[in-house]
Amino acid sequence: MISRRDFLQVGMAASALVGASGFGNWGRLAAQQALTQDQLLDFDTYGNVSLIHVTDIHAQLKPIYFREPEINIGVGAAKGQMPHVTGADFRRAYGIEDGSPSHYALTYNDFTALAGTYGRVGGMDRVATVINQIRAARPDALLLDGGDTWHGSYTCHHTEGQDMVNVMNALKPDAMTFHWEFTLGSERVNEIVEGLPFAALGQNIFDAEWDEPAELFKPYKMFERGGVKIAVIGQAFPYMPIANPGWMFPEYSFGIRDAHMQSMVDEVRAAGAELVVCLSHNGFDVDKKMAGKVTGIDVILSGHTHDALPEPVLVGETIIIASGSNGKFVSRVDLDVRDGRMMGFKHKLIPIFSDVIEPDKEVAALIDAQRAPYADQLSEVIGQTDSLLYRRGNFNGSWDDLICDALLSEREADIAMSPGVRWGPSILPGQDITREDIWNVTSMSYGKAYRSEMTGEFIHVILEDVADNLFNTDPYYQQGGDMVRIGGMGYRIDISKKQGERISEMTLLKTGELIDPAKTYQVAGWASVNEGTEGPQIWDVVESHIRKQGTVSVAPNNSVTVVGA
Repeated sequence: MISRRDFLQVGMAASALVGASGFGNWGRLAAQQALTQDQLLDFDTYGNVSLIHVTDIHAQLKPIYFREPEINIGVGAAKGQMPHVTGADFRRAYGIEDGSPSHYALTYNDFTALAGTYGRVGGMDRVATVINQIRAARPDALLLDGGDTWHGSYTCHHTEGQDMVNVMNALKPDAMTFHWEFTLGSERVNEIVEGLPFAALGQNIFDAEWDEPAELFKPYKMFERGGVKIAVIGQAFPYMPIANPGWMFPEYSFGIRDAHMQSMVDEVRAAGAELVVCLSHNGFDVDKKMAGKVTGIDVILSGHTHDALPEPVLVGETIIIASGSNGKFVSRVDLDVRDGRMMGFKHKLIPIFSDVIEPDKEVAALIDAQRAPYADQLSEVIGQTDSLLYRRGNFNGSWDDLICDALLSEREADIAMSPGVRWGPSILPGQDITREDIWNVTSMSYGKAYRSEMTGEFIHVILEDVADNLFNTDPYYQQGGDMVRIGGMGYRIDISKKQGERISEMTLLKTGELIDPAKTYQVAGWASVNEGTEGPQIWDVVESHIRKQGTVSVAPNNSVTVVGA
């Protein structure tokens, strides 16, 4: 007898073979400049339930460029597994043609040239068009937002998230979960959540004093759609007080809390749920481990690590969907739910090609209204770039190299540190750099650029700590983003070693000398989680540096030697 897991696996294989994901077959169309909105959104409605997933928008209301990572290393059981495959290897795995729109959308190679062909991506008015068309085919589809929504831009910072709240309310989500939202501060978060017209979910958001579920955030919500009882359980980012300043939201605690997740799954099943969906901001590898520990979850909608996969990943009988970031993709999942079980699915990762998808007029007008008070500040040109500026990658991105250069110069430092965050659009060579562009990669509520004395030994401890957050073989100990970006210093990292032994050959680039553990160095950085950090705001530091440069050129960064990967 074939098991349900075997049935789902066969369904996924069939989808890949016949192109049911709709993503790998556009190369010839694009070569003929004939790609249309209808082709992007084509989908044969299936089953009786539809889910629409967006996540990690990071307040990007307008179309952008966004380069996918070149380096995304998996460790332990995740080594060589999706999403830790990039570039040509990724294209081969999914049968993606070189030069096709999916090549451009999903991998980094030839990014600048392909950007000239396919243009910008995203824009919440285009996202609205996609959502509306899905709803036209399946009016009771559930729209679920995976969080990192009210953070990441000039207007979001200056409105304390209100611009994104207004736009997302117009899209009419059914539920959302959270991460960077909490860096607005708990008072502001509470104010917004109390007024949301949809469910704010987080089974792992607890009252820190009483160690019980926080009243404002519900663990789950039940829906009835297509004659099916659906439970959506929220999973907020588990490591908020570690990765972000805990003093901004002291009344809340987080954690993975998979035992509590299991009890929530059991509770909703007992209440009649026929389909259980986890709306997660764990990160993909954490979601995979949780799927193997918690039974009864049918679908995990994954967020946080910004992965975009054209096919789901199957763990046991749970499918995991990854929908990218920055408004670049929308996922549609149609499910066949019968006799209280998920029996099959169809999935499509829809890229938001801004020049192909017609913007929704009402949402476009709303976006322009949010931005109008800040139009002059947003559009002011600060300089130009001769280099492709991008952020993603485990160790460095040219945007971060530029930020580190600014810290070294403007703060008169020996060494610079920039956080390994994943958010932030790209800029093509030859483009202007506007104030908005700078804020898109620096905007946060704790952006002061500190200057501090650190011993070589302490710098080594920092690098080892961050490396373990990224490369611990147990996903439950992967508590942060990518490696801290370093300016003015090189080092060697052995991924295969244990904590305390990964980092070596730390070298001060301006002298070529090895870092002395006992010597003190001037270190400039930003985004410290410590309360009371002093210094100018990072966006002002970067703006000053770019103005002085006029046209920036970022040399290839070869200062980090990676082994053991």
